[in-house]
Amino acid sequence: MSKLVLSVKGITKDFPGVRALKGVDFDLNEGEIHALCGENGAGKSTLMHILAGVFKQDVGEILLNGEKVSIANQKNANELGISIVYQERSLVGSLNVAENIFAARQPVGAFSVIKWKKLYDDTTELLLKLGIHIDPKAIVDQFSPAMQQMIEIAKALSLNPQVLILDEPTATITEKEVGLLFSLLRKLKEQGTAIIYISHRLAEIFQIADRVTVFKDGEHIATEEVINIDNEWIVNKMVGRELYFNRVEKLSHDEIILECIGLNSSKFKDINFKVGKGEIVSFAGLAGAGRTEVMRGLFGADKVSSGEVFINGKKVRIRHVNDAIKNGIGYLPEDRKDHGLFLEMAVSTNIASASLKKLSKGMNIDNKLINKTSETYRKKLNIITPSIHQKVVNLSGGNQQKVVLAKWLVVNPKIMIVDEPTRGVDIGAKAEIYQILRELTKEGTSIIVVSSDLPEVLAISDRIYIMHNGEIKGELSGDEATEQLVMKYASGIMN
Repeated sequence: MSKLVLSVKGITKDFPGVRALKGVDFDLNEGEIHALCGENGAGKSTLMHILAGVFKQDVGEILLNGEKVSIANQKNANELGISIVYQERSLVGSLNVAENIFAARQPVGAFSVIKWKKLYDDTTELLLKLGIHIDPKAIVDQFSPAMQQMIEIAKALSLNPQVLILDEPTATITEKEVGLLFSLLRKLKEQGTAIIYISHRLAEIFQIADRVTVFKDGEHIATEEVINIDNEWIVNKMVGRELYFNRVEKLSHDEIILECIGLNSSKFKDINFKVGKGEIVSFAGLAGAGRTEVMRGLFGADKVSSGEVFINGKKVRIRHVNDAIKNGIGYLPEDRKDHGLFLEMAVSTNIASASLKKLSKGMNIDNKLINKTSETYRKKLNIITPSIHQKVVNLSGGNQQKVVLAKWLVVNPKIMIVDEPTRGVDIGAKAEIYQILRELTKEGTSIIVVSSDLPEVLAISDRIYIMHNGEIKGELSGDEATEQLVMKYASGIMN
């Protein structure tokens, strides 16, 4: 019989205006990978923050190895053998890999002088165990989001935890890195590490987990052995209804709104593509293929060395972001928390942030109009929040993404670039976001989607451009595209 490592009983947690957890129970065995599922706002992250020492429960108890514990802070959680890898990165970009992994825990000698050789040797040894071949002296900012996520995991494992919590660990890493991660998790499992695995990617749960627990609206709904269930069971427990992501009927896109010819930069070359009015065009490819870089170049956030951009047949010059916005282009970035939102500000402030001139009377901001507009989009996009004056940081990932969407809908762009629209978003919110995007196309908005989620690409796209190594390698209609065909182009097998 498996040894019970962690048990939480009757945990309740309140925040202003919302009860995040309602007397939930959860347990974890030695050498087990236990998946935790639920829609955004179900309470998963709140429970993990309590276990990590970030929050303190209002009611309930935590038992570790059969003994009741009180987790005062994150340092205390680490001392108890609990380590967490958050969905959003916590690395300091200006420091090197080793300094991040062993932050505040560097090996020291006499007079507290850091033993740099040992620090780098220990980091190299740890990285090699993970199959990560990078220089421990390299500055973290130079790495892709995928590699930074692997560094986060290495940081957590450097603590040799008894309980390892992973919150959406594969959201920003490549398929090859997912394979490395899963191989590592299986080794840790064999060594007796107890792992809590949070993911919205249901296929991963069936690949890696032993048991799955579903939360909904802050309550424990069910726990079951993975071998006894299927996708439909999880979805029904999570959302209480069946969800289908079938492709919709293709609309007519004869009128070309956007055309890019021969775009070049240090990160991509000879990019040529078109987008029709009311069309959803997706850019697929593996991490590092250059998709986001092309979109940032088009939006004026990064420099493009050469090439031409035409909007409604007229050549335009986009040298910076303001040029893009003036020409009717909106951009929802991949990293919404770093580049899309003001986390400590209200929902209403965020929704209005790209349209202050539009929502002002002369030189004065019209707060009544901002509140009215924000309330309209809160209802239109079904943003779940106690109030439009709630801080965005307190919203779930799916609702944060809707706030970013609302911000740009107020601007009313002709062309909307959406980078990883459902990263870290639950299955129910995904369906809502897909519906919002399709409704926008019916109103004439053209949408460019960058996505690493192939089922998503196939479900929503009218056309698909596939990139590899900074180049467009193929173009497929939504009707003819398959996962296998897209992956052949994305891997460079087909040109």
